[in-house]
Amino acid sequence: MKERTKQIFDTLYERYPALECCRESIARAYEIILNCYKNGGTVMICGNGGSSADCEHIVGELMKGFMSKRKMTAETAEQFKAVLGDGADEYIEKLQGALPAISLVSQSGIQTAFANDVDPAMGYAQQVYGYARKGDVVIGISTSGGAKNVLHAFNTAKVLGASSVLLSGGTGGVCAKAADVAIIVPEKETYKVQEYHLPVYHCLCAVIESEMFE
Repeated sequence: MKERTKQIFDTLYERYPALECCRESIARAYEIILNCYKNGGTVMICGNGGSSADCEHIVGELMKGFMSKRKMTAETAEQFKAVLGDGADEYIEKLQGALPAISLVSQSGIQTAFANDVDPAMGYAQQVYGYARKGDVVIGISTSGGAKNVLHAFNTAKVLGASSVLLSGGTGGVCAKAADVAIIVPEKETYKVQEYHLPVYHCLCAVIESEMFE
């Protein structure tokens, strides 16, 4: 672990001491997600309501520079020059290193078609079934841990050899039992749980970026 990564973790617990109870699960989630990216994998994220907005937020932090610039590597820059010649400079200057992440909540076509034709509770599972490969990670966000569509996504991931990480509160519900790692923040009311989820996933995005790009 880089010194910068350690500093980011330390800052999380200094600012939010109540999250000390989640230290072990957050560290384990970090290891799983980092391993996924080091092996060329993809992270898929799902949730409902306010948690679906968090899914979009996380993808935004992973797919472009978050706390680092993520400059294009020299090797990739040469590939752009080989194909685009003098026109490559703008791409080399502006494109940033990306950590592949898919927000399953955004796929309205498949979600609405599957909900109408088959079963809305299986919508995320269908997407995981289509996207996931061994070594990938499915992050599910459910403030109660009782979201059936998140549970089905986790179960499908397990069958396909992908890992699952839950962000939840309260007891973690049935989703905690199905997840490989359950980060259960110390609150029960929905909005209070969500208020803790934000610093947790910001921390995870920052430490993964630190290890992969800095």
